[in-house]
Amino acid sequence: MHFTFETFIRLFGVSAIRYFVIAGVPFMLVYKILTSWFSKSKIQKKEANIKDFEREILHSMQTTAVLVIVGYIAFFTPFKNHSQIYTNINAYPIWWIGVSLILSLIIHDTYFYWMHRLLHHKKLFKLTHLVHHQSTNPSPWASYSFHFIEAWTEGAVLFVIALLIPVHPLTIIVFTIIGFMINVYGHLGFEVAPRWFRHTVLFEFINTSVHHNMHHSKFKGNYGLYFRVWDRMMATEHPDYVQDYDRVQQNRFDDTTTHSHKLYQFKRNVRLGVKHHN
Repeated sequence: MHFTFETFIRLFGVSAIRYFVIAGVPFMLVYKILTSWFSKSKIQKKEANIKDFEREILHSMQTTAVLVIVGYIAFFTPFKNHSQIYTNINAYPIWWIGVSLILSLIIHDTYFYWMHRLLHHKKLFKLTHLVHHQSTNPSPWASYSFHFIEAWTEGAVLFVIALLIPVHPLTIIVFTIIGFMINVYGHLGFEVAPRWFRHTVLFEFINTSVHHNMHHSKFKGNYGLYFRVWDRMMATEHPDYVQDYDRVQQNRFDDTTTHSHKLYQFKRNVRLGVKHHN
């Protein structure tokens, strides 16, 4: 494919539509249409305003343009010949599509964690990552709201994945869609995880909207994208995360307190010799 301005506009248009659909539908539902339904799910009390949304969308369009160029480089330049991108779907077993998708998410999470921590270095933060952190109370529109330089570092994960493992274009397409959907959830500003999720093993290693929202409000800690694994291993998870998550869920489900807090209170009362009443 010859990369003309017309080609760029066509690819940019498709990518922009994807952004406005995947970020816009959740935004309309929780911010505009079902506001009363989701009111108890809001993570921060303060409200974002139209200027925040406009800024986030503007930077996201810039990022979208960068990602289009990254995609073109990966698929239509000599880079492809040095990568493990394959176009014959029968070159590997069909199950490899699913396995490579999972591996891509794991590679991306690892890449993102360390890249993200690097961008928080005091010499780089104001130069690049501060643009993203202008959204102290993020909305779905903030999912791609990056500085021009950061947009390239975000997109470069595609090169890393294509060099590390064999990937079919179908895998890459699904990976980018799923990754963006999870990113939108992380920036939603509302916690929509089901009630049962808190008491499963999944909670121990999968991120939530509260998890990433704390990163925006506290400006440090909770650097992971999809998983809690690196944050827990490197002791960078915010110490109040679980407590904050429980607070939001408590408010959502109108509990007097969450199960975990009940257990904590019960054990505390036992230690203090306070009688427990049902």
